Amino acid sequence: MKKHLTIMAWVALMPLAGTADAVSEPEPLARWEADRTVVLEAEGVSLSDFHWMARPVVVFADSPANPQYRTQMQLLTERIEDLAERDVVVIVDTDPDARSELRMKLRPRGFMLVLVGKDGEIKFRKPMPWNVREISRSIDKIPLRQQEVRDRR
Repeated sequence: MKKHLTIMAWVALMPLAGTADAVSEPEPLARWEADRTVVLEAEGVSLSDFHWMARPVVVFADSPANPQYRTQMQLLTERIEDLAERDVVVIVDTDPDARSELRMKLRPRGFMLVLVGKDGEIKFRKPMPWNVREISRSIDKIPLRQQEVRDRR
């Protein structure tokens, strides 16, 4: 939600803020870094926002009432901490008419779950809900994830 400022308030903030972006919503990466269990809306989000920082899991549906979408979101939110441990950011897009950048790039048809690696490459697309255990196992097989685990020891 954008904050509305009077001209006088805006002028007062200019020397401190520098740009309009300083008083708008935080960037997607900053929102996720502040709370790794946050679920982001696709509007205004780009895969490049998370390049080398996080693994986007993008959930698409034509409506938030879609039963597969609802099931998927329940599965993800029940164990979102397990995803956070693997640097996963959950992004949702349930409005095909909005034509988000993610929807245009990944081109879903109806419900779709997509895992994108930190390198920006698509790791998998699924036409049905997957539980966190299945997603985690797939992530744990990625060479970069295996290196991350070794480096933490």
